[in-house]
This record gives sequence, C-alpha cells and structure tokens, in this order.
Amino acid sequence: MLAYPSGLDLSTSALRLLRRELTARRRRIGTRWRRLTCGRQALMALAHLRCGHTFAQLAVGFGVGLATAHRYVTEAVDVLAVLAPTLQQAMAVAAGKAFVILDGTLLPIDRIAADRPFYSGKHRKHGMNVQVLTDPFGKLIWVSPALAGAVHDIRAARSHGLLDTLNNADIRCWADKAYQGSGPAVRVPFRGRWSKLSVGKKAVNRAHAKIRALGEQAMATLKSWRLLRKLRCSTTRITDLVKAVITLELTAST
Repeated sequence: MLAYPSGLDLSTSALRLLRRELTARRRRIGTRWRRLTCGRQALMALAHLRCGHTFAQLAVGFGVGLATAHRYVTEAVDVLAVLAPTLQQAMAVAAGKAFVILDGTLLPIDRIAADRPFYSGKHRKHGMNVQVLTDPFGKLIWVSPALAGAVHDIRAARSHGLLDTLNNADIRCWADKAYQGSGPAVRVPFRGRWSKLSVGKKAVNRAHAKIRALGEQAMATLKSWRLLRKLRCSTTRITDLVKAVITLELTAST
C-alpha cells in the first residue's frame, strides 16, 4: 500500500484537546513507552473520524501495525466520548437560549438485509437513529446515544428522557411532524394535506419550516465527519463515535 502526505480541515484546538487528554491518560495509567507520541496518536484518531480512513490505511500512514492503529484510535475515541455533554448539561445550555431545535437523523451503517432492527423504512436503508438538539442558529448542543434505525424519532426522544426534560424545564423547542404529541414545550407544524389547510395554518407551517431549516446545519456539521456517512464498525461503538465528534465540534466552537 502506498502512503502520501495529506491534511485535515480541522483547527489545532481539536488536536491540542485530544493530545492533552491522551497525555493525562498515559500518566494516569503509568504508560512508559509507545510507538507514537500523544500528538501523533491524536492526529491518527482525528484522521479516522474526519476522513473515515480505515485502520489499514492509518497503520501504513503512521508506520504502526494494524492492531496498534485500532487500539490507539479506540483509546482516543473513548477519551473524547467521556467529555461529551450529558443531557443535564445540555439543558443548562438550552435554558439560556430563546428556543432549541430538535431533529433526528439516520447514520448509515453497513448491514445485510436480514438485520431488520437497523432498517429504517423512512430512509429505506440500514442505520442508527440519533437525536440532535441545536440552538436557534443551528449550532450543536447535544447529540443522543445511537439507537437502531427502526426506532421512530419520537420514541427515540422519549427513551432518552429528552421530551420529559424539555417539558419539565419549559424549554421551547421546534420539531417536525414526527414529534406530534411530544408535549406543550415542543412546537410542531399543523398536520394535513397542504391543499386542505387554511391560509393561517399554511402561514404558520411556512414560518415553522424556516426556523427548523436552521437545524439542518447541524446535520451537515455531523456529516462533515466522513466516518459518520457510512459506519462499518460494531453498532455498540457508534454512540462513543458520535460523542467523540460532538466533543470536538463543541471544542472548535468555543
């Protein structure tokens, strides 16, 4: 396999954060020597998350074995996942916003047709359901743990305790029709065919759609991490990968 120099479209703050956390971890567990420095290990993990490079490609590019590349990236992802905001921390941030936007997205995964729990009928593909909470400008606040793609958005939001938390805290939230019946704090558009809606309801739905459209920026932000465009790892690892990504995104935005 050939190797060549490349670049990452990330700020140095992401590299500094991960390098610092890896350094602290090595001191904590008493590591004496490794093939890569903390900085090189951090760069390898960022290349995996941002560009979706396989472990075989990373092993060649960084001059380590395949098992070592897998171990180094997994360790870095675990370190970042711990730093991801909890739901309670996210609600503290959301309480200071005029409103928040809630939406769900499907992260495609590599699965065969027999894996029905992961198949989303809405998207007609296998994937993992992730709930995303953003501020009025479309900046990420919180991303939920990943559930099987067959889980409906409102069911996923309820299982994470998100809807109860929003309603109890009386935080105004804009969401799409999939969240009908979520509670008084969650605003959804009027249901029904467009031709049968009154003029007033059409105007409300247009305004609602313009507000929710800002939340699509967060989806684009997530998908800019190319690993999330087609996940080929174990489904048990996807939650930690998503948490690692939001940790890096929040670091870049501060």
